[in-house]
Amino acid sequence: MFLFLAFLMVPIIEIALFIQLGGLIGVWPTLAIVVLTAVLGTWLVRTQGRMAIGQLRHSFERLDDPTEPLAHGAMILVSGALLLTPGFFTDAVGFALLVPGIRKLVFRQLKARVKVAQFQMGSGTIHSHGFHPGPSQQGSGDVIDGEFEDVTTRRPQSGPSGWVKGPDDH
Repeated sequence: MFLFLAFLMVPIIEIALFIQLGGLIGVWPTLAIVVLTAVLGTWLVRTQGRMAIGQLRHSFERLDDPTEPLAHGAMILVSGALLLTPGFFTDAVGFALLVPGIRKLVFRQLKARVKVAQFQMGSGTIHSHGFHPGPSQQGSGDVIDGEFEDVTTRRPQSGPSGWVKGPDDH
């Protein structure tokens, strides 16, 4: 029901705002504002998106819970879609989602409604109370898993291996 109302009300709000602003400042300035907000929004989304990717990469490197950087990245993506959609209401919501403080507030609201019991990354597990390494990550970290072939039992050849010429073959 919420999505139905959103799909119904957002275009009505946008049309009303276009009519009001267009009547106040004219058609061409109104269209110029729409184009300008799309260009400015695209630039802001790119810069904010790069920062969000950097924060996500940093959380993976530290083996931290990546939920918040992922949520910020998703909100920046939604912001970009809203800013590219012509309209003043969608632009206002899109620009609001580019403000880190507002994204944190939205994240806290979403986090209060959604409970994640466990997150697994690699062989370790991140619970709500911290990171617990898996079996391969416990210990001193000096163990390297690999395969080998014992070559000491081969009989030594007399002369060169065949890959290079011997001293007498020059």
